[in-house]
Amino acid sequence: MLSEIAEREGLKTLMDANRLEHFRGILLEQLRQHNENVRDEQAAALESVDDSVKDSMDMSLQDVNQELSLRLGERESQAVAEIDEALRRIDEGTYGQCERCGKPIDERRLEAMPTARYDAACQAEIEASKGGNNAPTL
Repeated sequence: MLSEIAEREGLKTLMDANRLEHFRGILLEQLRQHNENVRDEQAAALESVDDSVKDSMDMSLQDVNQELSLRLGERESQAVAEIDEALRRIDEGTYGQCERCGKPIDERRLEAMPTARYDAACQAEIEASKGGNNAPTL
């Protein structure tokens, strides 16, 4: 569908193969780092369980630390899912194409945020409709 929109609008539909490989490399490195972070956070959450807790203050602090570690792990897991999705778009030939309007996403935007799904204009519209400010995030 996006390719059809782009063709109808006369837009460039394919990113240069070298650029795609460049972004694939960035995404794979981010994936490796996030997977490592997820493992570290999960291990930290499990290690924070200490049977020798002395009092209720220690237990409360331990609970807070464990909850924080688990939340950080969830955030990393979401980032991994976004990276996997971007890699899928590379494989399908739609990477760098706005999922909303079909126009190319500026490569500077992709350099800053390789998982970007929308061009800056569409991202701004999406955020504005959700009550955000008018400036797009990256």
